[in-house]
Amino acid sequence: MSYLSLSDKDKKEMLAAAGVAKIDDLFCCIPEAVRLRRPLDLPAAQSELELVRTIEAIGRKNSAAGHLAFLGGGAYEHFIPTVVDSLSSRGEFVSPYTPYQPEVSQGTLQVIFEFQTLICQLTGLDIANASLYDGSTGTAEAVLMAQRITARNKVVLSRGLHPQFREVVRTYIKNLGVEAVEVGYGPDGRIDQGALGRLLDDKTAAVVYQSPNFFGVIEDIQALSGAAHGVKALSVAVVAEAVSLGLLEAPGKLGADIVTGEGQSFGIPLSFGGPYLGFMACKKEFLRQMPGRIAGQTVDKDGRRGFVLTLSTREQHIRRERATSNICTNQALCALRATIFMETLGKQGLREMARQNAQKSAYAAGRLGAVPGVKKRFTGPSFNEFVVELAKPWPAVDAGLKAKGLIGGYGLEPAYPELKNAALVCVTEMRTKNEIDRLAQALQEVLS
Repeated sequence: MSYLSLSDKDKKEMLAAAGVAKIDDLFCCIPEAVRLRRPLDLPAAQSELELVRTIEAIGRKNSAAGHLAFLGGGAYEHFIPTVVDSLSSRGEFVSPYTPYQPEVSQGTLQVIFEFQTLICQLTGLDIANASLYDGSTGTAEAVLMAQRITARNKVVLSRGLHPQFREVVRTYIKNLGVEAVEVGYGPDGRIDQGALGRLLDDKTAAVVYQSPNFFGVIEDIQALSGAAHGVKALSVAVVAEAVSLGLLEAPGKLGADIVTGEGQSFGIPLSFGGPYLGFMACKKEFLRQMPGRIAGQTVDKDGRRGFVLTLSTREQHIRRERATSNICTNQALCALRATIFMETLGKQGLREMARQNAQKSAYAAGRLGAVPGVKKRFTGPSFNEFVVELAKPWPAVDAGLKAKGLIGGYGLEPAYPELKNAALVCVTEMRTKNEIDRLAQALQEVLS
């Protein structure tokens, strides 16, 4: 819809209808003492080209502008094909609002249905919903779902689960009578199986773990699922790096009952932290306890294929504490971008992207591990992230790298006090061999 400004004639007609003589009369209820009677202190108007140059100049003042980043930890820089921006901005998808009227929302509903189908294929489970807010709230929703299914009030959280995800879970369950206990990790960076066995009992609703975990280590999902099922608890797998599903075995095929996580890696830019995209899939017997929206496929009276929202409507959420979720909308615009991204890459393209992540990360781990004063902290298999332990305090090393135009990793000590002088390094397909070599060289110079 084009923007058309009001003419003087339009303004006079509107003022007459309102019964006032001038626009100022509409603000007569505001005390004169607080009304601004001078023009705003703003620079003169600029053309579009001039404005772009001004904004770029402001952006260059940012100390991190132009820095080469090796950051991950739940937010990943991946290549986004131009077609994702192009198609997701088409008029057919102008509104990401929940499509309650199927007769005018077939395009959006079909995309949501395809998104659910793709998530089922990647996770190896039967049913997926039409997206959640993000990976952290998806994890919390999975915990509440497990509590409803099992009627138990204790969850075991892996310490390798994203620290912010754990915080969100604790916030969700704080006043619900659900107990959360943490299980630590071993020298390989995986969950300590012995410690897990001691925490499991007949009160446990679920074992919640991330794979690859926050340290980048791939968990033994089959063993964790077996341990959970041994006490009739659910196995909940969290995936913060969705691209890993292009290479690793689907968690559902390894015994996970619920798989949830963050889909930001699928065509969604970093954008200073959002909006992101939560996803969830589960076994079909848990369908009635799944939160969020579900789009289904049906036929109309003439037998033509169509799509509708099914099983869950907005009205169910007036059930308050008896509802399956407090979610009152979805992330359909982000799910649209993720769907276009996955269907553009296809099965082989996503596998190739994942393979490049794994191979480049392995090369980086070897290069950095060869630098004096640097060693890889964990021995377990990894995907595109790994933890390095340094001979000097990380804040000093970080400052030295930034002075060389590099953001070399994410310091772990604030979230993991036991991992002093350690940093999480991430290498995606966006990083080249030369850039990895540059990081290794800079790290050697800073440490020496």
